[in-house]
Amino acid sequence: MRYLITGNKGQLGSAIAKRLPAANVVGADLPDFDITDYDLVRRGLERSNVDIVIHCAAYTNVDGCAKDPALAYRINGMGTQNLALACAEADIPLALVSTNEVFDGTKATAYNEFDQRNPINGYGKSKYAGEWYAQNLLNKFYIIRTSWLYAAGGKNFIHRIQELADERGELSVVTDELGIPTRVSDLADGILNLVGTKRYGMYHLVNGADEGDMPSRWDFAKMVLDLSGRTDFPLHKIKLADWERASTPPPNGVLANTTAKALGIELPNWRDAVAEFISG
Repeated sequence: MRYLITGNKGQLGSAIAKRLPAANVVGADLPDFDITDYDLVRRGLERSNVDIVIHCAAYTNVDGCAKDPALAYRINGMGTQNLALACAEADIPLALVSTNEVFDGTKATAYNEFDQRNPINGYGKSKYAGEWYAQNLLNKFYIIRTSWLYAAGGKNFIHRIQELADERGELSVVTDELGIPTRVSDLADGILNLVGTKRYGMYHLVNGADEGDMPSRWDFAKMVLDLSGRTDFPLHKIKLADWERASTPPPNGVLANTTAKALGIELPNWRDAVAEFISG
């Protein structure tokens, strides 16, 4: 099986590519592969002779998306439209990596795969557009939502909290933004297992959580600091309303893995994954 991986230079795309024989991977990233150029996408797909496209490329700067929603839509919406049209023409399935931010965050419990989408920020709206194109232009698609990614060597919440703790004498982190931290290596394994089933549809792939475990950014930060030997570090609790930023994240972004679990695909518990990541 040959894979075309968009965004193969990014943390997720590269993690997926490393798990496959080099001869079976076609990398598709800037500057040579621009998903916003339909003719380039169509020609590239024609030449690649692949069996599936795993679409990891995206504009993921959520504050940047809030400041320039047209750019966010151009990349995350129309870029996915271009890939979906090209895949439909070639009769090739598309696996789109999406986000928990397609939901508005008002639900009291974890979101399942078929809850109503209602994004409240530019990033979520642009990714919702991408989901719509994949779902409506293709018969063979996977929509794979995830959240709070982290990987070694990449920019992520774990590294940032550690850096800020070294730079400052105290930190303030929000308690009313909820989600599931997801280790990129686990997500890469989950995606490859999922596309190997050829069971097309809508999926949530995040690290596992015990029933009722809905961690906040503060909980995540506290765990990172504790595991990094900073158990006495002053970590203050604040609300989203106290934190001024361009984007507005959904208060509850917790995803439940129900459809992949039914296929036997589950990622390790998020607390175990974070502990392993920090311990090296």
